[in-house]
Amino acid sequence: MQMTKGLIATAIAGFMLVVAHTAAQGPPQTPAPAGGQQPPAPADGQQPGGRGRGGGRATFPAQQRPPGDPAAIARGKTLYEINCRACHGADLRGGDVGGPNLLRSQLVLNDQKGELILPVVKNGRQNPGMPPMPPLPLPDDDVRAVAEYIHSVAATMRGQGSPPAGAEVELNILVGDAKAGEAYFASKCASCHSPTGDLKGLASRISDPMTLQNYWVAGGGRGGRGGGGGAAGGAAPRPVMVTVTQPSGQKVDGRLVRIDDFIVVLATADGMQRSFRRNGDVPRVDIDDPLEPHRKLLTVYTDKDMHDVTAYLVTLQ
Repeated sequence: MQMTKGLIATAIAGFMLVVAHTAAQGPPQTPAPAGGQQPPAPADGQQPGGRGRGGGRATFPAQQRPPGDPAAIARGKTLYEINCRACHGADLRGGDVGGPNLLRSQLVLNDQKGELILPVVKNGRQNPGMPPMPPLPLPDDDVRAVAEYIHSVAATMRGQGSPPAGAEVELNILVGDAKAGEAYFASKCASCHSPTGDLKGLASRISDPMTLQNYWVAGGGRGGRGGGGGAAGGAAPRPVMVTVTQPSGQKVDGRLVRIDDFIVVLATADGMQRSFRRNGDVPRVDIDDPLEPHRKLLTVYTDKDMHDVTAYLVTLQ
């Protein structure tokens, strides 16, 4: 029994000597790379081994992705400003037309070289809503260039969702043909709008060309997708109207308040709200949405169309 206790004591003493010797040597050193060069210094706020402030592991993908080709990034920046800025903003944090913040997008953060962004640009996305880009979709190489630009901006962030460093970007969008824009307006817009009527003095009310373009593309400044908000041009937005025709033939008109598969709610001219239960097509519901033509044109506009119409609208002083 005494021998056993002696052996245990000897083993413990030996283990403690090994621990003390290891602690005296300090933490293990990272071997230098071939050629005698020292490993690169950690990024701001990060510790060797991928540890960030507070000891948490740095897992932000934009900080782990190698920088893209400068030429592709420059081309992607131009393509982004033409095709994406109105919805997603000059700094990628969301634009006037209602697009989401790309710097907080999980899809963007997980994308490497456009493989996740490409299908969304080509086919659209239901949630959050984004229409596809027909009739002249961007070639795959252009979409990948846009993705490289997005990642290059995300890599400059000081934290997830923060604005990138640098001065505010100013883009001259008055590059269209006003005469061509006037012709397009006459063929596509004149049935609802008039340069001497509701649009008279539009450019005086909205002096910034970018705001003006976002205003008319969104259908009158109602905040883009999701509606709401006042008209940037000073005029109140036209409400969505609805007519409910009951089986007896009686019709009830009013401003649409709510509609789904089971109920329709409208506000009548006297300010009262009326609700009608829906069962398939009964009662008949006819909706007059003044923004419907604008939504249909979103899939038809080309970049030239939008620039031309904007160049024409800025002449309506």
